[in-house]
Amino acid sequence: MKKFAVFCDFDGTITEKDNILSIMQKFAPLEWIKVKDQILAQEISIQEGVGRMFSLLRSGLKDEIVHFAVQNASIRPGFQELIDFLNEHDIPLFIVSGGIDFFVEPILEKFSPFAGLYCNGADFSGENIKILWPHSCDDYCSNGCGCCKPSVMRKLEGKGFYKIVIGDSITDLEAAKQADFVLARDFLKDKCKELGIAFESFETFFDCIKSIQKMIEVKV
Repeated sequence: MKKFAVFCDFDGTITEKDNILSIMQKFAPLEWIKVKDQILAQEISIQEGVGRMFSLLRSGLKDEIVHFAVQNASIRPGFQELIDFLNEHDIPLFIVSGGIDFFVEPILEKFSPFAGLYCNGADFSGENIKILWPHSCDDYCSNGCGCCKPSVMRKLEGKGFYKIVIGDSITDLEAAKQADFVLARDFLKDKCKELGIAFESFETFFDCIKSIQKMIEVKV
């Protein structure tokens, strides 16, 4: 039996809402909506779009944004139980997020540590927020992902993992294409159907536990 590894999205997956969208709705001028629509239509890259959206926000808003994000982040039911289940079965959990470290890390702090936490960074030294890309696309990806989930997965391929991706949105699509199996909801579920990618749908992490348990039992 291969060794499993789980690669889990953050915004809209671990949290029930997309934190970037919530932050933009609360703090950004209306220009952000056009940028968001361009990302979803795949007219511009995720990296370009997220960078442009956050550049609309003043750096001095940092503490207010962090407070808002932590107070308003609703964790999807079953996340702690998923962590406990994966630990029990010695399955590493990698959080791979298109979110930004200054709000991702405080929200996840009580659940850590993980086998790995990969997300984007932020620079507050200028007048407006500048997003940093410590996990940008490798030589095999030219999609401008920002935090490039398939590139992160490729770094770990040498370990021979059976790769399970859990996600919900366009930022998870390239990772889903590289996964051995996908647990999907919302936009990602629709794209998996369209592209013929093997998946099971979920609403809570209790659903994910059941799906992974079945894989363990049949010894994929």
